[in-house]
Amino acid sequence: MKTPNKTIVSLYTEEERRRRDTTSWTLVQGVLAPIQFLVFLISLALVVRYLTTGQGYFVATASIVVKTAVLYTIMITGSIWEKVVFGRYLFARAFFWEDVFSMLVLALHTAYLGALWTGFLDAWGQMILALAAYLAYVINATQFVLKLRAARLQEQANRDAAAATKTDMEFAR
Repeated sequence: MKTPNKTIVSLYTEEERRRRDTTSWTLVQGVLAPIQFLVFLISLALVVRYLTTGQGYFVATASIVVKTAVLYTIMITGSIWEKVVFGRYLFARAFFWEDVFSMLVLALHTAYLGALWTGFLDAWGQMILALAAYLAYVINATQFVLKLRAARLQEQANRDAAAATKTDMEFAR
């Protein structure tokens, strides 16, 4: 029984890959992502400390504001990166669902800022809202990491297949 050829849809076209590899925005994203994750870990620890001890509200709040500022920065620069690579600022084919979930992450972080500035929630409520935003951030970051890992694995498989084809063609001569 013959098995059908499976077509693997690439995350990037050749042209998109070239643009990805040549734009400085790729480096910007590569630098900002681990910075944002580090800020997130520090802030998470401070929020949990406040929720468990009742101490450190100001520093936990400041850390959430910094985390949100870094999030806005990575979202704006990520939109520019998407425009350069895919020709649109958001919701490009390759990262559509990640961008959709990013909107939830942004909404929750922005809701936190609104609650902080208006006093709509008390300190406890603000911290719980921050944790909800952080949970959404972790889910979203995981989406991106898994997507980029799959792309790397696919690119390696493509290189391996091309090398095998080249070897087969050389052997056939």
